[in-house]
Amino acid sequence: MSLFSRRSLAAAAAVGVGIATITGLGAIPANAGTPPVHVISDAYVGPLQFAVAGHSIFVADSAQSALFKVGRAKAIAYGPATNPNPQISGDLAGVAVADGSIAYTTSTGDHSDTRLTILHDGHKKVVSLSAFERKYNPDKRNHYGVLDADALSKQCTAELNAGQVPISYKGQYDSHPYAVASLGHGSWAVADAGGNDILKVDPWGHVSVIAVLPVQPLKITTAIATALQVPDCAGITYRFEPVPTDVEVGPHGKLYVTTLAGGPEGVPALGARSSVYQVGWGWTHRIATGFNAATNLAISPSGCIYVAELGAGQISIVRNGGPKPFAPLFGVVGVEWANGHLYASTAPAVLTGSGAGTIVRFG
Repeated sequence: MSLFSRRSLAAAAAVGVGIATITGLGAIPANAGTPPVHVISDAYVGPLQFAVAGHSIFVADSAQSALFKVGRAKAIAYGPATNPNPQISGDLAGVAVADGSIAYTTSTGDHSDTRLTILHDGHKKVVSLSAFERKYNPDKRNHYGVLDADALSKQCTAELNAGQVPISYKGQYDSHPYAVASLGHGSWAVADAGGNDILKVDPWGHVSVIAVLPVQPLKITTAIATALQVPDCAGITYRFEPVPTDVEVGPHGKLYVTTLAGGPEGVPALGARSSVYQVGWGWTHRIATGFNAATNLAISPSGCIYVAELGAGQISIVRNGGPKPFAPLFGVVGVEWANGHLYASTAPAVLTGSGAGTIVRFG
């Protein structure tokens, strides 16, 4: 995988400095000042997203490309491929629950067929997000890569070409819906990690764009050029694609989004580049940055924003425009606030290749 690889959540999977591995059921000791952690389930491999509805927890296990309800062995729904196939050719990634409906996202491995599916009272509604992307390509005006490609040296151009790095391009057709949240009244917000946008799906299945996430520019210093093995590229600014990993509705109906910064994650020379945005119809505002592979967020009724930092092995709180560590949690990928508690999911296999994923509750 190229260090400049685009639109891939595998960038987050490539990082990882863990703090403590979760093993067994029961309470996990927490840092002083943080509540204890209680393991609810360790029945999953890749619970990248989950949703809490009352006493029920629904888990999107991406490793099995299936949707589960905690406590039941049989899956509720499946994505494009399921185990025991040795090669997963797609995923079931995002899940949200509201007003008796369950919404989840699926993608084929080549992203040619991506969907939001809503289950309600035994009925199923399927909305094609890939069809919307092919028709409108909302980020087509975003200019990624190097703005002045003609100014690159021949060696730099050769290095980028050798690494199959796109030198200069506009937003391309791609869709990989990764998270979903209820907007109420039968409407849903979808974070499309491939399309680089936040979409709205209304009760009739119509799709529209809430916001396109902004490009993520990075000036390539000598240290970064060395780390990325592009030694003659120091001094250029490379405009990476944003990768929205979660969308949540906060107090007063405000929408919040976590993003990876595109390209490599977890390369020390680059620093921690993930961000949290507030978004609305046609606008985005970055409220915090400096997170290490932010894969999810949760918001309490008081407005406290919790962020899952897969790369740092911890959950952090947004404070003064950046992260303030809340609790270490190796392999943390998801967080949710419900029932007066913070819940989280872990997927150690994303980092180590093995290990049970867990659903935990703080306090």
